[in-house]
Amino acid sequence: MKPIRVGLLGIGTVGAGTFNVLKRNQEEIRRRAGRGIEIVMVADLDTARATELTGGQCEVVNDANLVVDNPDIDIVVELIGGYGIAKTLVLKAIANGKHVVTANKALLALHGTEIFRAAQEKGVMVAFEAAVAGGIPIIKALREGLSANRIEWVAGIINGTTNFILSEMRDQGLDFDTVLKEAQRLGYAEADPTFDIEGVDAAHKATLMSAIAFGIPVQFDRAHVEGITKLSATDIRYAEQLGYRIKLLGIARRTAAGIELRVHPTLIPARRLIANVEGAMNAVLVQGDAVGATLYYGKGAGAEPTASAVIADLVDITRLATADPEHRVPHLAFQPDAMSDIPVLPMSEVTTSYYLRVCVADQLGVLADITRVLADATISIDAMLQKEPDEGKDHTDIILLTHQTQEKNVDAAIARIEALPTVQGKVTRIRLEQLA
Repeated sequence: MKPIRVGLLGIGTVGAGTFNVLKRNQEEIRRRAGRGIEIVMVADLDTARATELTGGQCEVVNDANLVVDNPDIDIVVELIGGYGIAKTLVLKAIANGKHVVTANKALLALHGTEIFRAAQEKGVMVAFEAAVAGGIPIIKALREGLSANRIEWVAGIINGTTNFILSEMRDQGLDFDTVLKEAQRLGYAEADPTFDIEGVDAAHKATLMSAIAFGIPVQFDRAHVEGITKLSATDIRYAEQLGYRIKLLGIARRTAAGIELRVHPTLIPARRLIANVEGAMNAVLVQGDAVGATLYYGKGAGAEPTASAVIADLVDITRLATADPEHRVPHLAFQPDAMSDIPVLPMSEVTTSYYLRVCVADQLGVLADITRVLADATISIDAMLQKEPDEGKDHTDIILLTHQTQEKNVDAAIARIEALPTVQGKVTRIRLEQLA
């Protein structure tokens, strides 16, 4: 049987990794796929570099349209990124009857519904394992391996840059700005790290996981997104003293009222495995009703880890290319006509626990005033830490951990606490998850 012919759009870090791994392991991949998989055409604006990377072993062009319009190409691999020209090219490839593999989480989080509908109508596949958590096969686990389960929740460390920064802040006791500069120097953070540190990248990935886990449309615009830029070394230190670690989590949870879809810094008990994921590594914890908790850990970025996921998608498509489209694994795990309209909850309706740090004057009765406000808002206290004032200071910190309550209750309580004459500045609020 003749090999599957692949066109590659973009040969940057991941594209070069894909080309190299596919070449190095071609015999192993052929044995698994049942036929050869060959990159026969590459589109990149830097044709000289692309020719050097491919060693002249395939055709190199500077116009991606030449790839998606080529009738001899079976699968288009989109590694350009963004959601401008990438969206145009992906939809054009689908219209031309080509299968698509992409690592573009932003594109799918914003336009996945349109793209998957077009692919369904055309009878082609869109595979995107590399779009979430790099080399970790979390999409396949959610879509296939756990298909017997009613997924209850998914919680993941799905951005290596922020996890590296938080690990360094904890280990070194440094502030955010200092660690960010070091992360940029070491290449863990981009020159413009906004998407990472503000939680947007993690929210793109959490959006895709929520759609697959619960059979709902892709709804990035409904996600609550909060980054790590306001975290202080002080709160990381207090969390440690209370037996917790702070991680940026992407969380998708099914509740009786609807779906929670949120990204934010989160306290996790230090004894949990996921709390001990350090550096630039990723991990995703999935709770199913039958299997219980399963943890997926590995490299969330990098040339060859991400290439591993891209090539796994190529193998899957190669195996299924001749199958009846009606009997392939659905893009979002559930059959298109069986998708649910369960609403995504606004953050005010989310129920979780909280870490609250309040800077107060060193006076009698301050704690009683704060606990009275919390009681009025039906918020119960799980643990408390009250610090002695530093020498020469007339104020100190009170740290409270609450039991579960709705976010709107905490919003109301914080507004009242900040209005107390003995409270200085804003209350620091970080959400807390037991993940048990």
